[in-house]
Parts: sequence; structure tokens; C-alpha cells
Amino acid sequence: MYEPNVVGDWQEYDEHDGLRVRVHRLEAAEPPRGRDDAAVGLAYFSLRVTVENRGPRHLGIHLEDGQIDVRIGTEGEGAFLDWRNSQFIEGFDVYPLRRATAVLYAAGPEAALGQVDVQIHLRVEEEWARRRLWAGGIGLGEDPAGPHQGAGREELACQVSNFLRDQAGGGTA
Repeated sequence: MYEPNVVGDWQEYDEHDGLRVRVHRLEAAEPPRGRDDAAVGLAYFSLRVTVENRGPRHLGIHLEDGQIDVRIGTEGEGAFLDWRNSQFIEGFDVYPLRRATAVLYAAGPEAALGQVDVQIHLRVEEEWARRRLWAGGIGLGEDPAGPHQGAGREELACQVSNFLRDQAGGGTA
């Protein structure tokens, strides 16, 4: 059974000894080189994709545009990806006990950012690894100093947990 990861979780690739990947630091953020004209009226956010090599030899990693798909909202609409501001991993040798990180900037309607799905299709040594999916969300309207700090994250974690339990056959009808 294919199960999505929660943003922040590491996912290991069995076919590449010691290689693991995670999507993390999903947060509201403005792009460093300014907003793209096509993103007028949209809320920007960023995320990081880190590839770590815990194996015995170096691995050539490719994580470029077209290998990362970001979907938002309950309908799974494609987010606007700001390729000009994003940083990818293009043909980088990740040596043992080292990491490489890609930083993406994307945008979408603020109301849809409570549910963000990120699919990664990593290329390792000129071979395609299996696709992996991470689920998360952004609480752009939340006040970090307020009494409900983290409530959105807990709610999303509960939704993901319930989804996984239902997919495993442990849910009730």
C-alpha cells in the first residue's frame, strides 16, 4: 500500500542504500527576488526538499523543475510554482553523511493553503526512483502568538492519521 508522508517525515529509498528524502519547512514566505507578475492576488509559501546520503558511496542527484509537483486545496489544484526564485538540485553528487537541499517558492489562493500535497520524483544516478508524496498545510491566517498555536498542524495531522488508518482498513464505515 502506498501511504503519503506527513511534511517533515524522512522517506528512505530501498533501491538506493542509505538515501532518504524529506519535504519540510512548509511556511508562508515571500520570494527573495520579488513576486512573479503571474502570482498577483496569490499567497506565497516556501518548502524545502532535503536529500540525505547515509550510504557508503556518493550518489548523483537530480531534483529539477518537473520533478516536484505541488497541489493545494481539497480539489488538488496545481499551485503556481515560481521557478525563477526556486533553487533546485541539478546533477549534484551527494557524498556519504552529506545533504543537498532544494528550496521552492509557490503560490496559491490563501484559502487553499491549509492542504498542501507535494510529490517528489527523484532521479538518482540517471535512474528514476519511485514517486513519494508528502501531505501538509499552512495556517496563514493563524496568529503565532495566539492561544491556538499549532492547532492547524494538529488538525492536519489528525486528518492524515485518519486517512492512513482508513486506507489500511482500520476505519469504520
